[in-house]
Amino acid sequence: MTKVAVILPAHNEEQTISQTIEDFHCHIPEAEIWVINNSSTDSTELKAHNTFKRLGCQGGVIHEPRLGKGNAIRRAFIDIDAEIYVLADADLTYPASHAHNLIDPVLKGQTDMVVGDRHSSGHYATENKRIFHGFGNRLVCSLVNRLFQADLADIMSGYRVFNRQFVKNYPILVEGFEIETDMTLHALDKRFRIQEAPVEYRSRPEGSFSKLNTINDGIRVLKTIGNILRYYRPLIFFGMLALLFMILGFIAAIPVVEDWITNRYIYHVPLAILATGLEIVALVFLAIGLILDSITHQDKRNFERSILRNDKRLKQ
Repeated sequence: MTKVAVILPAHNEEQTISQTIEDFHCHIPEAEIWVINNSSTDSTELKAHNTFKRLGCQGGVIHEPRLGKGNAIRRAFIDIDAEIYVLADADLTYPASHAHNLIDPVLKGQTDMVVGDRHSSGHYATENKRIFHGFGNRLVCSLVNRLFQADLADIMSGYRVFNRQFVKNYPILVEGFEIETDMTLHALDKRFRIQEAPVEYRSRPEGSFSKLNTINDGIRVLKTIGNILRYYRPLIFFGMLALLFMILGFIAAIPVVEDWITNRYIYHVPLAILATGLEIVALVFLAIGLILDSITHQDKRNFERSILRNDKRLKQ
């Protein structure tokens, strides 16, 4: 029988953790359910233990003292060994009744990751009360689709299913809620197969509060956009900086050129020095972009080799 593990990162989810465990145990009774207690200060851990004992289901509680969803998932991917991994939030926003729709394509070997699409069916737009969160979602999704020639509807969904190959070849370097975007970027960049399946998205029940903050998460979205370009498309990122400094250098050089054409003498010496410096900086940024683009390409080659070596070991 295929070993399935359900991963539920939880930070202060005492209001919903028991019902979430029950929901997944009801729909995937054969699965191990693991609650990643992410530095909770309420009774999340106690309620999780009591629920496991009452239901008699496989799994347990894993502790991750470093706060952040990325840290919690990293701990789960290191400690938990399975063939199919189901990732969901512990706040009842993702119904377990959709789990098999996400699991089946991975189980059949059709894809490496299935993402629960909250947008296509319209549930997220109806249930989500944060306008700026929806705008940030669309902005990042549009950028990712354009850069990777993809056609994804929801890259920030927290409801996902992975195969073992993806999980054990995914280096998690982010710590917070940007983990979902990072997963999608890694899959696209390293050519893992991605599918989306529509899922229902529900608001948190009364008494349960989101850990998201509009201002902080808005800053995080802008940072994510910058990092997407810097890490995955360095030539575009540093090329844009080079173009910016080149234009500034040309603007600073206008009076200098006019001096030379009119008087055959340069009166704006400070501007001449500034223009020269700006053009040198532009050349440096362009060189950095070219070097990092080559390094990124080599990293992809090394990753492909490591995937082939791992597959060979598994077949032996």
